[in-house]
Amino acid sequence: MIEPTLAGVSFAAGLAAFGGRTAVRVDGGSVTYRELADQVDATARAFGPVRRLVALEADNSLPSLVVYLAALSSGHPLLILPAGGGQASESLVAAYDPDIVARAVGGESVLEIRRDGTRHELHPELALLLSTSGSTGAPKLVRLSADSVQANAGAIAEYLQLRPDDKAATTLSLSYCYGMSVVNSHLSVGASVALTDLSVVDPCFWELVRNEGATSFAAVPYTFDLLERVGFESMELPSLRYITQAGGRLEPERVRAYAQLGRRRGWDLFVMYGQTEATARMAYLPPDLAAEHPQAIGVPIPGGAFRLAPVPGLDDCELVYSGPNVMLGYAERPEDLALGRTVTELHTGDLARGTADGLYEIVGRRSRFVKIVGLRVDLGQVERILAGLGVPAAAAGADGHVVAAVEGGHDLPLIAKTLAQDLGVPRGAVQLRSVTAIPRLSSGKPNYPAVLALGVEDKHAQEKADDPDTPGASEDARSIFADVLERDDVTGTDTFVSLGGDSLSYVAASVRLERALGDLPRGWHLMPVCELTAPGGTPDLTGGGAPVPAGGSLRKWRQRLLAPMETGIVLRAVAIFFIISTHVGWFSWEGTAHVLMAVAGFNFARFQLSGPPRARLGRQLRSIARIVVPSVAVIGLAFAVTDTYSWANVFLLNSLLGPEGWNDFSRFWFVEMLVHILLGVAALLAIPAADRAQRRWPLAFPLVLFGADLLLRFRIIDLPYPGQGPVLWLFALGWAAAAVRNVWQRAAVTALALLTIPGAFDDEYRSATILAGFLILLWLPTVFVPRVVHRLTGLLASSSLYAYVTHWLVYPLFDQAGKGLAVAASLAVGIAYWLVASRAMSAAERLLRARRRKAASGLPASSPDLG
Repeated sequence: MIEPTLAGVSFAAGLAAFGGRTAVRVDGGSVTYRELADQVDATARAFGPVRRLVALEADNSLPSLVVYLAALSSGHPLLILPAGGGQASESLVAAYDPDIVARAVGGESVLEIRRDGTRHELHPELALLLSTSGSTGAPKLVRLSADSVQANAGAIAEYLQLRPDDKAATTLSLSYCYGMSVVNSHLSVGASVALTDLSVVDPCFWELVRNEGATSFAAVPYTFDLLERVGFESMELPSLRYITQAGGRLEPERVRAYAQLGRRRGWDLFVMYGQTEATARMAYLPPDLAAEHPQAIGVPIPGGAFRLAPVPGLDDCELVYSGPNVMLGYAERPEDLALGRTVTELHTGDLARGTADGLYEIVGRRSRFVKIVGLRVDLGQVERILAGLGVPAAAAGADGHVVAAVEGGHDLPLIAKTLAQDLGVPRGAVQLRSVTAIPRLSSGKPNYPAVLALGVEDKHAQEKADDPDTPGASEDARSIFADVLERDDVTGTDTFVSLGGDSLSYVAASVRLERALGDLPRGWHLMPVCELTAPGGTPDLTGGGAPVPAGGSLRKWRQRLLAPMETGIVLRAVAIFFIISTHVGWFSWEGTAHVLMAVAGFNFARFQLSGPPRARLGRQLRSIARIVVPSVAVIGLAFAVTDTYSWANVFLLNSLLGPEGWNDFSRFWFVEMLVHILLGVAALLAIPAADRAQRRWPLAFPLVLFGADLLLRFRIIDLPYPGQGPVLWLFALGWAAAAVRNVWQRAAVTALALLTIPGAFDDEYRSATILAGFLILLWLPTVFVPRVVHRLTGLLASSSLYAYVTHWLVYPLFDQAGKGLAVAASLAVGIAYWLVASRAMSAAERLLRARRRKAASGLPASSPDLG
């Protein structure tokens, strides 16, 4: 390593000592400690010989990690900015005027050198500046020394018993002190980290955990809500050694449940307690005590100690921590960076007590009290009372009143009255505000300043915003999901997929979300509702809303005329237009139906593979029913009013029971084959061994189906095949396209497409169309569409199945008047049928859910149970 101006953090300066061991796994590749040390050295040299204040927009990328370690190793004080920039980052840069601002852009670190030398007086011990535990982007920062960072990393590694063969999958941002402590502790012992921004609700995250052999991941209380959504309890994770939990209190019932689950599954749960002011960690609960003492924070970390300090006017004592990881003090302005140690022990602000077993328990928060008509009201108790009423909420307040943000639809006046009575305060001092999701910081903790701000909003504006008849009111992720999916039980932790969303409803949801929120992040259908907010909202996780650079007039015009749209949606719209136009005879362009089969496989992998097996099977069968019901209804009508079709058509069995070859009975071949494939795959994945194989090898599994069907397609195995020939291989190829995770896998799937599609059809133009459509789906996540046809494209894609099954009846009525008119009429009828049928099926599903809830609650049903 290069010689720093001042001593840096030991583990960051000594990376090369671990030589060829793997330090980082990212994007399918590895970086050894020696390679990481070389990159850190090069970046440290770029900072220059003079000690400077460096600011870093920290995210879970290799360039960001290198800048972080370079500053720590070379003694340059590092100011951590929130990931993604935005107002929070700008406010810190404006307040502290760093000499260098570093960002990760396009896979590389970009250093903005703002001046030669420095304008700051920097204390020799200062190493790291972090936003305080309760804020992001606020001018008040925590000042940490190199010794504090090193001591906390060592203590965490000691009580977790970290080993060089451990590997942590990153679930928290490097900009959050908890996420930072995971990286620090692992690199301090020669272990490795798998860098990723994937959420735990994304199946790709669990694929990464299995493929990388991750031994741990970090969780905040909110994470456990998401784990329950994805069926974590039934997951096979053989490499998992432990889970850590911090970032707020986890309910004792959940602590006990997950501790017991870990005992059964072979991993440990470490419940931890800390604050940014202690460089992350102060206490941990030994895993063997978690099930018996789930309410405890445990014992001090190695090298630390607690004492209980009396608080005037309160029966409980404040928890005070001392240890080498305690901060130097706070900084509220640039001049404070010259200060040395102003704090020798940390008054946590938490009220605590010791137990006979030598453990500590948190019983309240000293600063979480407000005074109302002379009474001290514990805001934590407010949240607990509401939770006891079945109301998820976050409470804030000032002297004189309490404000609570309440999730879900509840009788707020009645709840407020009950809460006021329980607290013994006037009803007018309690304000409840209905929100789609509790405001949260990027760490997942409740954003209490944002909750408090709800209390000063104009009452009329609040009522107007909550009125569903007001244009534009409540047009957020929750209301959009509730409307599109016809659900009245959407919560902040639900995802589009967990709510039963599929490829048919996906288009309508994505188009409306783009209008409401701007550009959508990839994988939004797997993100919790509370993370889908407009740019500038809380939290800002969309990745959109970036300002257009000055002078970018061409880009401005492109943004004004064009809008991005998911490729699968555009392909569905274009394909149905080409299919109907070809059948009508307006023009001929064959092959797009086969592109749709690949798109169907792509969407199946995105929407139908997550969650526990039973819930997943139910979702798959509901999705199949949404194809079968509207299709059979139209085919049944066609059978009744024409002599063109047979009973085999009505029951989608013509490919099995009908005459061989292409004829009028074959017109619904696509629907038949898609339903048969979906039923077959659902049955296959209902087999536990197949389900485990798919989860363990998410890319190889569809490629096995692809290869097996090609044996029939190319007659390597000559078996009778019903219908229009094998198409499962195209469905599986689309499935594989959704499963690829890096450029090498994408290139491999491209090679398979180039080798198989051109020779699969006699018509070279058809083959070229299928190949082009598939490669666009594989390589381009979005395409730009003229804004004037953006909504129309969404409508055509949403109604593509409905237009396909109805156009055979519609276009003959208009064919003599003109081919273009026949196409337009067919598309219009398809859209109308989609609107009516989707509403009817959603209403039926709502009725069924209501009956099931009523049956589960033990209430008598007014009519026979339909479930």
